[in-house]
Amino acid sequence: MLGNIFYWVFNMSIAASIAGAFVLVLRRIKKLPKRLVHFLWIIPFLRAAVPFGISGKYSLMSLFSKFATKTVVVYELRDVPVISYMNFLQSAKSYFPIEYKSNVLEKLFDTASLIWLCGVVALVIAFFAIYFTTLHELSASEHFRDNIYFSKKVDVPAVYGILKPKIILPICAKNMDTKYVLMHEKAHIRRGDNFFRILAFLAVFVHWFNPLSWVFLKLFLADTELACDESVLKSCGKDEKKLYASALLDFKENATVFASAFGGAKVRTRIENILSYKKMSVFSLICFVILWCAIFYFLLTNAM
Repeated sequence: MLGNIFYWVFNMSIAASIAGAFVLVLRRIKKLPKRLVHFLWIIPFLRAAVPFGISGKYSLMSLFSKFATKTVVVYELRDVPVISYMNFLQSAKSYFPIEYKSNVLEKLFDTASLIWLCGVVALVIAFFAIYFTTLHELSASEHFRDNIYFSKKVDVPAVYGILKPKIILPICAKNMDTKYVLMHEKAHIRRGDNFFRILAFLAVFVHWFNPLSWVFLKLFLADTELACDESVLKSCGKDEKKLYASALLDFKENATVFASAFGGAKVRTRIENILSYKKMSVFSLICFVILWCAIFYFLLTNAM
């Protein structure tokens, strides 16, 4: 049973890697809004989390259909899309029930599945142990106003928590103008970035054996900060862009992975994006939404 689950996960990991590699290419296009790029990471996440997909005529997976078989589990009916599973490994003839081509392959996946499960459990326990320990240490933070606190435990402003998020500022920020810092952190809260951050970590823990999943996680976290910057800049004028960039320079790059932080990505990259940011027209917005939907269809559907 566990070996069968790992077989599914392995196939999902391959599909997620293919989709993620395509996102890597798209994020190199500088004119794409960072919020659009950030949304694109939903696609490899869904590929990593959901074992099936709707079959489409113009799917990226069609390019790999010669190397992968698929099992249709919801037969094509009138006006009902076909639901299919991509079988990249081809070590099994079918998914339901999984029929391995040999006993050797079955034993191989049974053994590998035990190693995989131990890795997942260890990573999840370590993550939440450190996460809740950090929250406990920050519980002694000095209250400033509303959900804003000062703490000696942090070097950069950050948002901690999900249900009742707190903005934690370093002690040194007491003597600084925190207007743009707070705008950034409040944008993280509105966007629910900490929640999606934890989901991303959990997805990577399930696919810990795939080195690309760790690369995707690192880039997703960086794109989260860039997208948050864009969200703030929507309400800023030209002069305020420079002030926002200046505020970013007041804090060094963040080392924590447990919170959405003001200094949570490469400072140089963020400043370049801030100073080059231009508000999007309605026409451009419509074009990018159409583009996003097309990319979503192309990457998330399976071969017919």
